[in-house]
Amino acid sequence: MHDHEGRDDAGRDIAASGPAPARAPESFRRRVVRYTACAAALAVAFTGFAVALGAGEDERTVITSTSPGVSAAQLAGGDLDTAVTALQAHLREQPKDFGSWSTLGLAYVEQARTKGDPSRYPQAEKALKRSLKLRPDNDPALAGLAALAAARHEFEDALRYADRALKENPYSERALCSRIDALVELGRYDEALKAAQLADTRRPGIPVFTRYAYVYELRGDVKTARRVLEQALNSSVTRGDIAYVASQLGQLAWKQGDYKTSLDHYARALGADDTYLPALEGRARAQAASGDEGKAIRGLEPVVATYPLPGPLVVLGELYEAKGDKAAAREQYALVDAYTAIARVNGVNADLDTAMAAADHGDKKAALRAAEAEWKRRETVHTADALAWALHVNGRDDEALPYARRATRTGYQDATVLYHRGMVEYAAGDKKEARASLKAALDLNPGFSPLGAAEARRTLKALEAAK
Repeated sequence: MHDHEGRDDAGRDIAASGPAPARAPESFRRRVVRYTACAAALAVAFTGFAVALGAGEDERTVITSTSPGVSAAQLAGGDLDTAVTALQAHLREQPKDFGSWSTLGLAYVEQARTKGDPSRYPQAEKALKRSLKLRPDNDPALAGLAALAAARHEFEDALRYADRALKENPYSERALCSRIDALVELGRYDEALKAAQLADTRRPGIPVFTRYAYVYELRGDVKTARRVLEQALNSSVTRGDIAYVASQLGQLAWKQGDYKTSLDHYARALGADDTYLPALEGRARAQAASGDEGKAIRGLEPVVATYPLPGPLVVLGELYEAKGDKAAAREQYALVDAYTAIARVNGVNADLDTAMAAADHGDKKAALRAAEAEWKRRETVHTADALAWALHVNGRDDEALPYARRATRTGYQDATVLYHRGMVEYAAGDKKEARASLKAALDLNPGFSPLGAAEARRTLKALEAAK
């Protein structure tokens, strides 16, 4: 789970309507204008398109077919585009099949995460609520609503729906996993560990194992996190599981500065699914950290051309900026703003994404507003880090310092978080602690950011010279 996003997280790639028709390539600048000027209109159009794909109340909008229903298990193991089409067709003939409505809702949630299309969230909500209307308190729909709320970063709602689902079915894997996600993202780490242990007792499997590993990672126990993920990978059978777990191992290795191992894991992930976005993004990060910025850029450009998600957009923008192409970098950062605008219209709380991207590459005051709003909702290592950094870039380092230190309190090992802490300490006048934090960041992952790592080295050099 990394939204972590968010953590995000163990879902599979699901598309609702198959591949888009081929079209002529569009320049970055034209995409900036299109996304920025039309964000709200796009979101409304997407929502209307959702109804036409079968998530609305009008049964006539679902494709006619004699296809049988499709289970959640089938969605996890086969051609998901085909499976969703089959679900839509089945629901045209069997509109009172509450189980298929809940499965379709989950499909839309997971498709939104992997394809970068937040318009799927309103579709998912309609499908899941229709399932509940047909069969009140059925646990698959409640668990689906928990997953939807988590995807929208509404973690209190996610916890509430997960608890309701588990009351109906204590062994619901989806609800058990969403409960872990919610507790993690609310900063309730001790409870999250207990929830992971309970889930491992009730429904051991890939979704639970990967969440278990992340809980340990947040506590600073990287060794256990790696061991759990390796066990999960060894037990993975489907292409989706292999791509997901190998990518998690790749990210963990990259965070520890082990770029060769990271690239090996990403190669395995892409061998299972060569379109898996987290693996494509992670591979580019590892390539850049290894000194091959050109290959990283060439790998990311087609990714953001198709899926303009905040993570790869920021990475690509920073790579452009590091090589001196500031105009191209600005275009990527503008697309981040456009994406978050679309996400908000589709019910996603995008304050954490806004805070982190805007603090480095946008409106610093907007970054602080977003970080403060998110901190009020949930106190996590990530929101503490975001608030500390937003306060720092607005020149309020004395206020930022306790948040920067709180972000590392659990033992979580992340070079960006350590870098932020070091820069805040430096600006606040605590040069001894700044030196230690910046050195720790670079020792852990010397290529954690094309721009941030260079700034960390410059600042550390200045601190060493002043000794």
